[in-house]
Amino acid sequence: MKFPAKFLAATMGAVLSCGFAAAQQFTVETGTTKPLRLSKAAASVVIGNQNVADVAVADPHLVFLTGKSFGTTNLLVLDDANNIIYSADVVVTTNSASLVTINRGGASFTYDCAPDCRDAPMIGDEEGHFQRALSQAQAAQNLTEGSR
Repeated sequence: MKFPAKFLAATMGAVLSCGFAAAQQFTVETGTTKPLRLSKAAASVVIGNQNVADVAVADPHLVFLTGKSFGTTNLLVLDDANNIIYSADVVVTTNSASLVTINRGGASFTYDCAPDCRDAPMIGDEEGHFQRALSQAQAAQNLTEGSR
């Protein structure tokens, strides 16, 4: 076998022996939840960065992914023998159709204008605008958690 053929054979062997050589991608928008149906029963579900996305297990064949913040993380689902049955990059996007960014004096201010404009701070926005919206969101979350 010539070198290119040996190289190609070795490469193909490595790809075929690796169950998840091609990374999957799962996309969800911030503030929304999407179901993920699994072909095999899950025993463990792990999300890489809980600040970007959250996962809830409905049953061994159904999990829900919720986009929390713009970014990318990963999801691993394992069976009861700790074999990876699902692996994906989770990409959390923002529905930008209703977003408006105002640049004033070198500072950015982002708003969600559907149907009325509200603060929707993005990384890179003016710090006061970002912190004000963040503290309000945290206060609202505390109210929700307090009512459980």
